[in-house]
Amino acid sequence: MNQMAGGISPGNTPTSSNTEEMTVCPICGGEPICQGLGVVRYDVPVGHPYFGKLFRCPNNPVETDLDRQERLRRHSNLDAYADKSFENFVINPVGLTPAQEMSLQQALRVSMSFAEEPDGWLLLEGPFGCGKTHLAAAVGHARLRRGEAVLFVTVPDLLDHLRSTYGPSSEVGYDELFDRVRSIKLLILDDLGAENSSPWAQEKLFQLFNHRYTRRLPTVITTNVDLSGLDPRLHSRLLDSSLVHRAKITAPDYRTWSQKPRERVSNLHLYRHMTFETFELNRNATPDEQANLRRAYEVAQRYADALQGWLVLTGPYGCGKTHLAAAIGNLQEQRGKDVIFVTVPDLMDYLRFTFSPNAPVSFDQRFQAVREVPLLILDDLGTEKTSAWAREKLFQIIDYRYVAELPTVITTARLLDVNAETEGRAGDASARAIDERIISRLIDRRLCTIFAITARSYALRAHRRA
Repeated sequence: MNQMAGGISPGNTPTSSNTEEMTVCPICGGEPICQGLGVVRYDVPVGHPYFGKLFRCPNNPVETDLDRQERLRRHSNLDAYADKSFENFVINPVGLTPAQEMSLQQALRVSMSFAEEPDGWLLLEGPFGCGKTHLAAAVGHARLRRGEAVLFVTVPDLLDHLRSTYGPSSEVGYDELFDRVRSIKLLILDDLGAENSSPWAQEKLFQLFNHRYTRRLPTVITTNVDLSGLDPRLHSRLLDSSLVHRAKITAPDYRTWSQKPRERVSNLHLYRHMTFETFELNRNATPDEQANLRRAYEVAQRYADALQGWLVLTGPYGCGKTHLAAAIGNLQEQRGKDVIFVTVPDLMDYLRFTFSPNAPVSFDQRFQAVREVPLLILDDLGTEKTSAWAREKLFQIIDYRYVAELPTVITTARLLDVNAETEGRAGDASARAIDERIISRLIDRRLCTIFAITARSYALRAHRRA
């Protein structure tokens, strides 16, 4: 198609005389395609999508228009995130599991693809500090460089701004602000779910989401909450796979992933030597013990292959149940699965530590990470201090995973008997080996496979007289 110079109106369309005189464009310094106006129109027939429309001169691409980029940047709210780019997003920090690294790599790929061609919505999920906001800001900067209008705002701040428009001193009206937000070319909503979920807030968010949903306007959303806890109307739109590109980051807070060991939750790295290959079946074991250990090994290996439901391994201390549980965890981690392996007493200590003034992570962050990890291995259930607080937190974790049917491995030396008492103190609830609410979940055969290892401890077998 031939390009013809065009202006905003016939009155400023260049005449043939000044067209002949102009040899260098005053805007770009190149060939005067636009005759110094900065825009062109195409010589196309009536009815063509380009007919009657003005387009930026191809000799003056928006990427080189620094003045426009600066104006857009000032209105984008991205100044605080000026250092966030795809180039400096770290995908392989020290101390992460392969699965966590993989989640960062996948989130980076999805975000870069969206920034290249923002079609639909981008949803970034993950715990506090995992890099969601970094990627969202990087998308915003990439589109600003393309000359697009971008608005970055946290959801709580957005709602506060909307409320403030009702005040007598507000310089902008509610309708003007709300229309700007819902119609902006690219909207980035950070921290969805952190807002005060009043009926007014829910209604405003739904109106905003629905407007951009029905018009398929490019939108980036970050959240650290379970989507099922959001307004059902928002939840349904965020699950629309024809519109939403989802990326879930499982890496922990980047500020704490290299903290001291006592500040981590999973201790699987301490059990690296415990694999299916190193599990001993025969050493100093009786034929019955060998047969029992062989069955335990097969049950654990089948579970590791399928990774469905729960597996509960019971038996005396030192019989091999921790080894098999760690073997499951190590195999899954090799396959890229995110795993938390922790003894129950240690888990309670890790949760209590979050209440310390110098704790690098909040209780909610750590509790959510344990509750929602793809594979949780709880070792030595029943050895924890049975305070009311510990029982309640542990039950909340186990009950959540029970309802959600999340893969979970549990080892215990206790009897799974609701009526079992410890130390012979019948009627004393604090003396129970395991909370009866937890036992009721563990003995549910629809979800749980229970296997009892009856072989003696390895220490006893190792010292058996010939």
